[in-house]
Amino acid sequence: MKAKFFSIVTLLSLIIMFNSCNQSDKKDDLANNPLLQEWDTPYGVPPFDKIKDEHYEPAFEAAMAEQNENIQSIIDNEEAATFENTIEALEFSGLTLAKVSGVFYNMLSSNTSDSLQAIAQRVAPKMSAHGDEISMNADLFKKIEQVYQQKDELNLNSEQMMLLEETYKGFVNGGAKLNDSDKKRLKEINEKLSLLSLQFGDNLLAETNNYQLVIDNEEDLAGLPEGLIEAASITAEENGMSGKWVFTLHNPSVLPFLQYAENRELRKQIQTAYVNRCNNDNEYDNKDIILEMVELRIEKAQLLGYSTHAERILEDNMSKNPEAVYELLNQLWEPALNVAKQEAEMYRKMMKQDGINDELQAYDWRYYTERVRKEKYNLDEEMLKPYFELNKVKQGVFDVSGKLFDLNFTQVDNIPVYHPDVEAYEVTDANGEHVAVLYMDYFPRSNKSGGAWMSDFRGQYVHNGEKVTPIITINCNFSKPTSSQPSLLTFDEASTLFHEFGHGLHGMLSDCLYPSTSGTSVPRDFVELPSQIMENWAAEPEVLQMYARHYQTNEPIPQDLLDKMKAVGTFNQGFATTEYLAASYLDLYWHTMSEMDVTDVLAAEKAALEKLGLIPEIVSRYRSTYFSHIFSGGYSSGYYSYIWSEVLDSDAFQAFKETSLFDKENANSLKKNIFSNGHKEDPMTMFVNFRGREPQIDALLEKRGLK
Repeated sequence: MKAKFFSIVTLLSLIIMFNSCNQSDKKDDLANNPLLQEWDTPYGVPPFDKIKDEHYEPAFEAAMAEQNENIQSIIDNEEAATFENTIEALEFSGLTLAKVSGVFYNMLSSNTSDSLQAIAQRVAPKMSAHGDEISMNADLFKKIEQVYQQKDELNLNSEQMMLLEETYKGFVNGGAKLNDSDKKRLKEINEKLSLLSLQFGDNLLAETNNYQLVIDNEEDLAGLPEGLIEAASITAEENGMSGKWVFTLHNPSVLPFLQYAENRELRKQIQTAYVNRCNNDNEYDNKDIILEMVELRIEKAQLLGYSTHAERILEDNMSKNPEAVYELLNQLWEPALNVAKQEAEMYRKMMKQDGINDELQAYDWRYYTERVRKEKYNLDEEMLKPYFELNKVKQGVFDVSGKLFDLNFTQVDNIPVYHPDVEAYEVTDANGEHVAVLYMDYFPRSNKSGGAWMSDFRGQYVHNGEKVTPIITINCNFSKPTSSQPSLLTFDEASTLFHEFGHGLHGMLSDCLYPSTSGTSVPRDFVELPSQIMENWAAEPEVLQMYARHYQTNEPIPQDLLDKMKAVGTFNQGFATTEYLAASYLDLYWHTMSEMDVTDVLAAEKAALEKLGLIPEIVSRYRSTYFSHIFSGGYSSGYYSYIWSEVLDSDAFQAFKETSLFDKENANSLKKNIFSNGHKEDPMTMFVNFRGREPQIDALLEKRGLK
């Protein structure tokens, strides 16, 4: 075929015509993009049934462009900079971008695909650059600084003052005061970090999904509960291995296997696979990513005037600096390690009684913990699970939330959901007024991140005089129902549901003006207080009698089991506290470096934990290569937050123990000062307003049996 040639004039005419048509088509596409339209759905939830993968990138582009226009309007405003025309205008400049991001990033965690992961890789540098262009915009910062310099004369309320302080600080730490050369380098660092963080998480999901322990000899199932065996059989069927049993590295599979499997060699195999995720020198290896991220974080911190990444991050937390974090961890480490050593000695004796002369290993710990629980306390976790059926636990969470905060939860079937497993609820107050929409997503999937978390598709705020209500989502990874029984939880899993629901309540009950100060938008070491305090109710006998009912007979959990649960309350806390603290120290190890002199991730990790005196029988709760909290989540330099917040929640819950579990005065104060208050005030002020004094560590030590 001959090539067809056009004259320059004809070619230019075609280009103009094409561009004109293309622009028209693009406008039509954007006008029909469901992410950019007003959501004509019940309660304004995302129209999941209409959103397709191809909608995301154009929506991100349009939303970023819209925010840029809004920001240019702030800059072009010839009136003197005020809180309203600068700080508030900036705060609401990106509502469309927040709307698009809320859907996309929740789907990326809860219902991902190769397509979404590819989109994330393309969008990440654009979003990073967009954020940098805003935070390093000299003309915009000049206006913000003008408002900040007159803050004491503006008669702002506490929430407005907090927004102003955080906005100013955010711009300074975003590079607003850097010279042009350093700004350019900071942009490069931010873009690279955003991509590395995504890759870390993608690698972990793929590596977790890739492993299977396949059992074809029924004798190797000895000791395993029937429900776990049935679930493994279903997994095998789904993978085309009928007649076999498949165990995975998802927690509902691997953890009970380590607890109950009598076959020590198989425990070793699955434990080894679990602790070596993303450490197998394959395409999913995270070691080089860690080294690069740590080095970039050091460089970024020092560009911004800090010695270390931890110093930069912790300045905005309750702790304020690494020294305060180390002070707390050091108070707990020695007593926890001493208890853990006593536990290890007990397990060694049991191994010898079993005729095993080998050393106690990490893959033995959970197995002998369960043995001791059964033999010493006459309590087997399998005895408890029939009383923790998922729907009953969920109802227990609803009932506790109702008693404390006068909330009602009604399941609704007329709104879109993003997966058939997902349940949707309308949340109303005592007057029947709409409070929030709540999505509940309980079960593991190959395209869903592991663990448990709360997020939102839309946070709460007030805009143009109208309160915008939140759309909250809670994700867990519990065992799915089988043909013979419903989803039965361990007590730890039941506590997890209470925990995540605490985060959910923090979002649902929010009563703030601004997106940046509402709900869970609080310092990292305060955000776990609302979640962890809810766990306290989960364990109270009075509450257990409400929701812990046998899934077949509906009989409440008997008193003898309650007595055993109480007796075993601080059992294994040496291990639980030590493995957690080890991970907290590991986080700080990576982020208190002022220069990067590490070339071997494993050797550095080993040296750091040995320096602590961590016994080899205990593995840090997260090893570096799968420590997603700090390398692909928002907890870098902040994993200690759980124990910091546990000091707060243990002390705060004492207010109810000193009165009654559902004391209305305490509940109203907890709602007003903590759950509804967002980041209107300094967190310590909020705690003192509730408790009447600063927190004390005694209640935590007692709860963990470490006093």
